[in-house]
Amino acid sequence: MYSRRKPTPNTAPTAMWVELTGRPRCVATMTVTSAGRFKKVALITGGAGAVGAATARMLAQDGFAVVLVDREIEAARAVGAEIERDYGVRGVGVLFNVTGGLAKTVDGDGGPAEILYVGRLRIRKGVEVLLEALAALRREHPSARLMIAGAGEQAAALHAKTAELGLDDRVRFLGRCDAAHVRRLLTAARCLVVPSIYEGMPLVVLEAMAAGTPVVASAVSGIPEVVIDGETGWLVPSEDPPRLAAALAEVLADPAGARRRGAAGRRRLEEEFTPEKAARQWLDLVAGRGRLPDPEPPGLV
Repeated sequence: MYSRRKPTPNTAPTAMWVELTGRPRCVATMTVTSAGRFKKVALITGGAGAVGAATARMLAQDGFAVVLVDREIEAARAVGAEIERDYGVRGVGVLFNVTGGLAKTVDGDGGPAEILYVGRLRIRKGVEVLLEALAALRREHPSARLMIAGAGEQAAALHAKTAELGLDDRVRFLGRCDAAHVRRLLTAARCLVVPSIYEGMPLVVLEAMAAGTPVVASAVSGIPEVVIDGETGWLVPSEDPPRLAAALAEVLADPAGARRRGAAGRRRLEEEFTPEKAARQWLDLVAGRGRLPDPEPPGLV
């Protein structure tokens, strides 16, 4: 994959021409993010031969980071199917996210969190749904507490929502946390909540499973491919505060049952989501591709 990390408006088109003169040497891409000042990404499958010079110039000058790939790989079957359906890409591969796992115990105290959210504070993450669920949960579990680890454009709105619901004494906003802090929080939490409206396959779910912490999550996108409802956690419809509150009530009412689901999640992680297994899957995905031939340059001027 070719991409310039910090392009400028004057140099970006030239940089793209240099990079488009050869076919990408990677055979798959897992993640594409905007680079530097680029706000848009054009992902073109089929290698450099799939796009003409005029098209590539137009995309680059219009502020796109042009990424050429020979195959697209997504982290969840649901996302791969969506890409194929909505964008006409064929043969999308699937390679699940993995984690190396955490120690069964982590030194340090993550604080008094019972319910934990870790992630960006943005609309699609559904944190406002979680706050409404917490307000409903408080009637049955008045001591329920929530820690929110993350930052983002919705932070001010979520602070206001917390105050509106009378949850200032029940919710603590931690801001952005480093990896070590997140590990401590996960170890201390009664559960991790992923109330997303839309997701791919969030790595924090695997991190919770590695810590033996049960997951309460929306049944969207790739999450049900990882979390097994009733076995390793709870799955609920997205944007449904009452159903989310009911699942959280089960976690708090039955700590032993929640721990059993957390332990089952760790076992599932160790069986299905390991770096070793991902490496084998990667080789399976690319083994049939063979060596890519050297193409003719796409006729840049």
